[in-house]
Amino acid sequence: MQFSKPKLSLSQIINMNVGFFGIQYSFGLQQSAVNPIYDFLGASPDQIPLLNLAGPMTGLLIQPIIGAMSDKTWSPRFGRRKPYFLIGALMCSLALLLYPFSSSLWMAASLLWILDVGNNTAMEPYRAFIADKLDSSQQPTGFQAQSFFTGLGQTLVNLSIFIFPLIFLGTTGSLPTWVYASFFLGAVCSIGSIWWSMRTTTEIPPGAEELAEMKASPMSIITPFIDIIQAIREMPKVMWQLALVYMFQWYALFCYWQNSSKSIAQSVWKTTIYQNNPVYNEAVSWSGLVNGWYNIVMFLVAFSLVYFAKKYSPKRVHAVCLVLAGIGILAFPMIENKYLLFPAITGFGIGWASMMGIPYLIVVGEIPKERYGVYMGIINMMIVIPMLIQTLTFGYILKNFLGNDSGKAISFAGVLLLIAAGATLLIKTKKVESDVYTN
Repeated sequence: MQFSKPKLSLSQIINMNVGFFGIQYSFGLQQSAVNPIYDFLGASPDQIPLLNLAGPMTGLLIQPIIGAMSDKTWSPRFGRRKPYFLIGALMCSLALLLYPFSSSLWMAASLLWILDVGNNTAMEPYRAFIADKLDSSQQPTGFQAQSFFTGLGQTLVNLSIFIFPLIFLGTTGSLPTWVYASFFLGAVCSIGSIWWSMRTTTEIPPGAEELAEMKASPMSIITPFIDIIQAIREMPKVMWQLALVYMFQWYALFCYWQNSSKSIAQSVWKTTIYQNNPVYNEAVSWSGLVNGWYNIVMFLVAFSLVYFAKKYSPKRVHAVCLVLAGIGILAFPMIENKYLLFPAITGFGIGWASMMGIPYLIVVGEIPKERYGVYMGIINMMIVIPMLIQTLTFGYILKNFLGNDSGKAISFAGVLLLIAAGATLLIKTKKVESDVYTN
């Protein structure tokens, strides 16, 4: 029997996604603050990709496993997805509290692994949580609410990177004092926002048939791996097509995040010295403001993309947004006036709003509801595999073909985003995709 999910108000959808704010604050610190910390600790540009290996590796291993486990989890008291939110948030908060005390590259890289495990443990069930709670007519709003909170959380990160250096002066240990303030605030946001969503939102209990299936095949150590392999074998064709888009899209994003502050230092401040250089500190601070702006754009446009996705189809909307992102990124390293970086990065903000929500709308209608968790984890594998490839290959490309030039790295990312836009238009979805969001 088909179960009709209750309609939720906008405030209920917002409450259930507040926890995504804390997760994305933590993720934003990884994007905008971790690489400058590596620079402060003496890393060379071609070492940065490998030092970011934690992100793709933990995402590849953790998210599909957690997704498969949450599909087979149910507690009348704690729910299906919420226990994983809580465990992940606690790990994130602990790692964020310890991170500023990093005194060496190996310590910072090790804590990044713990932070990423926590982020991935909390993040993956959130995608399935939306699919669990909302029917097809409300899923666009649910996924774009996550885009909204992604923008809000990462905006706070980047504003802290700009403002805190003006308030918290000097150095504590091996790092600037502002790093401590940003990471401590992140620890509070991580656990506090997850607590709010858990307190305000209940989960829909599995039906009798689904509970019987859980009891008939209880979870064991090998169960998640069997479920993942089986799900990949039976994966809808549209997900394979999305994987091609993600290969170019996420490789490009890692190139941007690793090189944005150095590109700004090079084009605006005319410096390539990153350690013990006050001028580079100014560039890092300004990059925080620029990245904060693209996240402001993201949460300003996130909900408007719901309208366009319903009217024109998610595939077309995502392709247009990727083109805007690619054009903005191509212009980025050519700009010498620091204020002109803001209009350039606006296109990236629109693209980022789409990336965090719209692709899920392309595929969710073809995923069986009892396997939302494992398939959302597999989608994340499609995100982290390009990141893993980037961390293993881009250091060589940057050193041997791009002359360790961070501006050229950003241009390379812009080209990849335009290729991703073309690949998006090649996706073939079932005819009902254009109708499912018009209920």
